[in-house]
Amino acid sequence: MEDLAAYRPNVGVVLFHPDGRVWLGRRVNTPEPYNWQFPQGGVDAGEDLYAAAQRELAEETGVTSTTLLGRTDGWMAYDFPAGHNGSKIAKGWKGQRQVWFALRFDGEDSEIDLGGQGHPEFDDWRWGKLSETPGLVVPFKKATYEAVVTAFHDFAGLTGRAA
Repeated sequence: MEDLAAYRPNVGVVLFHPDGRVWLGRRVNTPEPYNWQFPQGGVDAGEDLYAAAQRELAEETGVTSTTLLGRTDGWMAYDFPAGHNGSKIAKGWKGQRQVWFALRFDGEDSEIDLGGQGHPEFDDWRWGKLSETPGLVVPFKKATYEAVVTAFHDFAGLTGRAA
């Protein structure tokens, strides 16, 4: 991987239900079949990575009732595909570098609010299996999701239920 300075700093959140399932959001204006993903977003200059993860989760899902389970070590990076540079996020960046956080959801499903920030990232959500996520995300993020599944696999059985 080349110099990570060319990659936008970003955090991702895998939100685990107490039964081991994970929160999946369906991206607004993203065609099937690769339109589901975890919450993620940019890190502000000088922002603590865990604080950024909590902020992004709250902005995108309304969820604030969580407990930290773990995080990935170091940065994981992916390149934006050709033609993606037209998006406002991609401008000036080769891709994104991410640190991922595993959080346990301590609230009720009624806490989830996809439209609370006025510019929703997701138009639907569901609980799913951690193992299914690499096949649901856009292909250029698949390797990252495979690494996240490996990193957080132990959290998928929080109450003994396979995920």
